[in-house]
Amino acid sequence: MKNGTLAALGAYVMWGLFPIYWKTIEHVPAPEILSHRVVWSLVVAVLLLGAQRQWGWLRWMVEKPVRLLPFAGTALLLSINWLTYLWANNNGHIVETSLGYFINPLVNVLLGVVFLRERMRPWQWAAIGLATAGVAYLTFGFGRLTWIALTLALSFGFYGLIRKTAALRSVEGLAAETGLMFLPALCFLIYLAARGTGSFATVSAPTTTLLAFAGFATATPLILFAYGARRVPLTTLGVLQYAAPTLQFLVGVLIYGESFTQTRLIGFSVIWVALLLYSIEGLVTRRRLAQAAAMG
Repeated sequence: MKNGTLAALGAYVMWGLFPIYWKTIEHVPAPEILSHRVVWSLVVAVLLLGAQRQWGWLRWMVEKPVRLLPFAGTALLLSINWLTYLWANNNGHIVETSLGYFINPLVNVLLGVVFLRERMRPWQWAAIGLATAGVAYLTFGFGRLTWIALTLALSFGFYGLIRKTAALRSVEGLAAETGLMFLPALCFLIYLAARGTGSFATVSAPTTTLLAFAGFATATPLILFAYGARRVPLTTLGVLQYAAPTLQFLVGVLIYGESFTQTRLIGFSVIWVALLLYSIEGLVTRRRLAQAAAMG
């Protein structure tokens, strides 16, 4: 379990520090970074599957192409999530991206109720209500909808919902998703190269290297998370998951000097209280169920 916890924590820490990676190549337009991320992620996924000799899922897909439909949906949602995140990260909105991933667990709860007919307990409803109030306050304070945070939370929430019921495991699923995105991404990169506006192998060696390693940067935390998720309790993962947006928030404020006004402090505080309430309620409920099972 210790190795699993370290692996999961490693994944969340990497995700939390990702803003530094992408900020290093902020001079590259977000659609171009996204395209490189797709292309090189597929390369990494294929290498991993080749090393493990796991190709049976391809035959399973070819037998019934309709099985690809869920992954077409997740590929679209992943594209929206990655593009929004990259654009926001490189345009001074790291704090708003962290808000999106703070809200995401609560979005997952709502999606479970609406689409999977899961039942919510009273204190979970209270947490959802508090988080909604926090988002509404931030929207009022900004004078605009916090669309970055909501886009990230909703796109990743629906992505998780579809992947929860999809048949493929993490690496195979990543290969299917990036495989569907590969051709448009590659064509876009070829188009940029033909116009002479592409950044790969033209701007600088560090830029080219970071673009090429985008696939490893994407795949590594996913692999660590998949390893950890199979070995640690869900409650542990629930607590660890807040490491990523917390680090993103700290990176945005402390390293890149993003504004953190009183309005943001109040709004974020309300959402943090909602997350604390949600986490404590989950821990207490699971402990009660475990005690009841032990007694029964």
